[in-house]
Amino acid sequence: MEQDLDFRRARLTWSDTLSVGKTEVGIEQIIELLTPHMTDERRARLEEVVNQRSTHVVSVLENIHDQGNVSAAMRSSEAFGFLSMYLIDKPGAKFKAANRVTKGAEKWLDARPFSSPVDAARDLRAKGYQIWATDLNTSHSINTLDWSKPIAIVLGNEKDGVSEEMKGLCDGTFRIPMLGFSQSFNISVAAALIFYHAHLEIQKLGRKALLNEKERRQVLANYCLRCFDNPEALIKAKL
Repeated sequence: MEQDLDFRRARLTWSDTLSVGKTEVGIEQIIELLTPHMTDERRARLEEVVNQRSTHVVSVLENIHDQGNVSAAMRSSEAFGFLSMYLIDKPGAKFKAANRVTKGAEKWLDARPFSSPVDAARDLRAKGYQIWATDLNTSHSINTLDWSKPIAIVLGNEKDGVSEEMKGLCDGTFRIPMLGFSQSFNISVAAALIFYHAHLEIQKLGRKALLNEKERRQVLANYCLRCFDNPEALIKAKL
């Protein structure tokens, strides 16, 4: 079963106050009011996951036709701790996520839609990211990328790959080394391999590649709200 991807649940609010219904509530108050409604195991798991989240690596999916691949990439991104994902598609396009593939992973991500490569690249540059695109026709390997700096990885659609427009906005292109007769991976497989490679590189950088304490508390508050069907009622009952 496929369902429209709800960006209200796939987009985090990076702020010290969050909107809960029509009320602005501080993140520490949200955490204080909602965590008592969780089991000890749930609270511990949330803390553990948030403590390993990173925005050091951003995935950029450009004009992916098979939305099942988008969903699979989301699941892999979340599994390896990477919060941020940019989705570029033409104006009016509707992103769909296969629920059976994401397993709800989208609600733990910060997924942002863009209508053009220029807009996405401009936003990434403003945030200090280098931008690299996958390309089967380059000799530049993923192993040669500089992972010590914040990096955005662009994956293109199944037929044409990353657009020439997007490549022109990047710092360069790279490929995943392949030793067999096959010369390409399915987009969802390529995303999983890239995320795993990025995860290994992030581990070498230590905590400087992970969220700082303020960001962790912001994400934790966002996650607390997403743990309940009606967090507004729980919070209002105690305010």
